[in-house]
Amino acid sequence: MSEVYNFCAGPAMLPTAVMAKAQEEFINWNNTGSSVMELSHRSSVYMTMAAKAEADLRDLMAIPENYQVLFCHGGGRGQFSAVPLNLLPQGKSADYIVNGSWSKAAATEAKNFGEVNVINIREEHSDGETSLMPSDKWPLNSDAAYVHYCPNETVDGIEINNIPNTGDVPLVADMSSTILSHEIDVTKFGLIYAGAQKNIGPSGLTIVIVREDLLGNAQKATPCIMNYQTSANNDSMYNTPPTYAWYLAGLVFQWLKELGGVKAIAKVNQAKAELLYQAIDSSNFYQNNIEQQYRSKMNIPFWLKDESLNEKFLTQAEQQGLMALKGHRIVGGMRASIYNAMPIEGVQALVAFMKKFEQEIR
Repeated sequence: MSEVYNFCAGPAMLPTAVMAKAQEEFINWNNTGSSVMELSHRSSVYMTMAAKAEADLRDLMAIPENYQVLFCHGGGRGQFSAVPLNLLPQGKSADYIVNGSWSKAAATEAKNFGEVNVINIREEHSDGETSLMPSDKWPLNSDAAYVHYCPNETVDGIEINNIPNTGDVPLVADMSSTILSHEIDVTKFGLIYAGAQKNIGPSGLTIVIVREDLLGNAQKATPCIMNYQTSANNDSMYNTPPTYAWYLAGLVFQWLKELGGVKAIAKVNQAKAELLYQAIDSSNFYQNNIEQQYRSKMNIPFWLKDESLNEKFLTQAEQQGLMALKGHRIVGGMRASIYNAMPIEGVQALVAFMKKFEQEIR
């Protein structure tokens, strides 16, 4: 086994260059004689690193000055609670767009903190294909506190490629699996959040990008650790943040900038997705049941038409260094997660294996 490619949906693979640099600096970071994970988060040397990581993220995403960037705990699920606690006042409701497992979970959690209007946009066709209601057809409430949606559903491999127009209602997006994978206009959003463990760094860190006019309206019962205003006032240092994850995220931001930024990586991501979907669609051995315009470029599920071969496929794939291809337990089949850190060579290796496996079975 000469090369290993990790197709896990999360925690996902990190860039090799980032891992090598972290290894090199692990014991003695920045000539401090200590590991970065041993340093006080309030020390000047750590805070300089943290500020640079934020500046690099702002540069990569063109985040305007009237947005706060918060480095938080709790993952995406933590934000399922934090968003309504901060943005859903008593007497108002929020629209939750449901197109898969994670958006459904976000809506379910939000109901614990206020009135939620669930809008299911999935469309299941008689031929087995899954599609979505176009965003201009969503029955949104013009008086909602906000509209929440998940642009990319990792379990189902469904992606909403356009940014919905919600008028004056703030748009909230769970971008855990798509952040930094392609360019977006941050000003179209009131709030963006993303668990780091897919396209940013290791698990344990969550990025929140929130427009400043949305701060300061948290429900009274909101824990301080989940209050965006508290985090903003304390530069995400209200309590000890996940310091090593923050450092690694900073290395990933540097790596991405050196590659040419989000615009450059988006071209690579498009090429990777096209390569894998072409292999699936050109075969009658594999299949994907998502309508083409809604197919994810980050998480690509596929099924063997003879599912009795699943275990054999997975075993032989692992022998070739193609790891974590088993689909989510909810939908079964296979799933290849091809985030920013996955090189195109990994997808090429997967496609070559898929073709060889099919030929040998036939």
